[in-house]
Amino acid sequence: MKTDVDVVVVGAGFAGIYATHLLRNKNGLSVQGFEKGSGVGGTWFWNRYPGARCDAESIVYSYSFDDEIQQEWTWSERWATQPEILNYANFVADKLGVRESYAFNTEVTSIEWDDAAGLWTTTTAEGRSTTSRFVITAVGCLSAAQMPQFEGLQDFQGELYHTGSWPHEGVDFAGKKVAVIGTGSSGIQAIPVIAQQADQVTIFQRTPNYTVPARNRTLGVDEMALVKAVYPTLREKLKQTPAGVMVKPPIGSALKLPAEEIRAELDSRWAQGGPTFMNAFTDTMSDRQANEITAEYVREKIAEIVKDPERAELITPKSYPVGTKRICVDTDYYETYNRPNVELVDVREHRIERIGAKGPVVNGQEYECDILVMATGYDAITGPLLRLGIKGREGLPLKEAWDEGGKSYLGLSVAGFPNLFTVTGPGSPSVLTNMIPSIEQHVEWISTLLSDLEERGIERIEASAEAQEEWVAKVNAIAAQTLYPEAASWYMGSNIPGKPRVFMPYAGGLHTYRQLCDEIAAAGYTGFTLGEDAESSAAKPLVGVATA
Repeated sequence: MKTDVDVVVVGAGFAGIYATHLLRNKNGLSVQGFEKGSGVGGTWFWNRYPGARCDAESIVYSYSFDDEIQQEWTWSERWATQPEILNYANFVADKLGVRESYAFNTEVTSIEWDDAAGLWTTTTAEGRSTTSRFVITAVGCLSAAQMPQFEGLQDFQGELYHTGSWPHEGVDFAGKKVAVIGTGSSGIQAIPVIAQQADQVTIFQRTPNYTVPARNRTLGVDEMALVKAVYPTLREKLKQTPAGVMVKPPIGSALKLPAEEIRAELDSRWAQGGPTFMNAFTDTMSDRQANEITAEYVREKIAEIVKDPERAELITPKSYPVGTKRICVDTDYYETYNRPNVELVDVREHRIERIGAKGPVVNGQEYECDILVMATGYDAITGPLLRLGIKGREGLPLKEAWDEGGKSYLGLSVAGFPNLFTVTGPGSPSVLTNMIPSIEQHVEWISTLLSDLEERGIERIEASAEAQEEWVAKVNAIAAQTLYPEAASWYMGSNIPGKPRVFMPYAGGLHTYRQLCDEIAAAGYTGFTLGEDAESSAAKPLVGVATA
């Protein structure tokens, strides 16, 4: 059956921009993109809250596939702000001319596979339907905002905002009483900025988080010129790293080094700033005793910075190992608790009962506010995909296929869903890495796969159920060798009521994952079945296909 286009791409963030460009220009395929927002940028289009920055350094949180782009664009700061990152996304989109392939302000409500026809039908909220051979989801891992359904929320009389869906015109906090619910990454970034502007800020904290200073600074013209001169070498080196970022190597085991050497190394990394702080020792994420050394260092820093001992105690994390929730990077977060206009409400023992007309109610007390900010995070990794209404073979909903948690092969393909590719899906390195190198690796791998299929005249490809189960077991086994499962984190889905508790990312490192994907392709895409009987256990792998 004739299709409207070869490929539908859902999402116009960094993954969607690159996928659309590569599939059109390298593969020669027709592409229809859909984007809920009015422009490109993905998470950086929506997350416009005060203080929003990237936690990967700007010079590496950028595309590497086009040297002209990396030579033309100049970053102004070590840790780029949301406006600068969004400007970069727009610059790249314009340079590549990808907007013409997108329908903006368009929400996808269903994506359904037709077994007989061997095609996908993507339907939008307006009722537009588009058929395609392939669908690529480029919806990001942190794009499904989680708005807690507090009793009485609809009766709140003030202004209500979620950090993940911030007004484009901004919010005026001057002269206002502001309540912030949540002290995860977005709360840690937003709270210091809000506190500088508002009359009063009341912070509602359930679980204190570890955060390290960013030590942000401007990047001089000469410094950027040096970076641009070595970009090719730098990019190749980053491909051999676990997270796709520049990190100072660990100096050894925290359990075997002298105490003074440990202290000096942590002091040095704290002064340097950024998440490389977590890479000081080889066993921080695998041994609880070693982890406690780094965790206790952060606790000591909190006690030094926060002047009120009671308040310092409240914001000091103790219930989980440092780094098992995504380490936050901040500017003056702990210092903000020394401000006279900041109040902290601990909601571990006494939860938020409801939202009253004037503000949150805790232990019978209503905390009045003019503005209520929900820094309550996201339904991570699987959430954005489940909201697309995907149905595979025999009408199987993705939600049903994932009732025990997100299962896929390589984070790229789901058994029972032919010709569907999930960029940075569950089971890929994704959120444990610098996202853009992870995105580039996925998009390039998919592009090469589609070229190989075209060369052989093969119409369908799908992960086998056996390969999927083996990959899920591998992801779980690697996670079990770390401390990650010990925290009730969004990595585990713990922030979403009723969500299966499964560690979702692949923790074996981007460099290892890249090698595995290359080996799978070179061996003929082992773990995939193909052809008209992709659903049959008799289907055979694509042996002998050359890879580009």
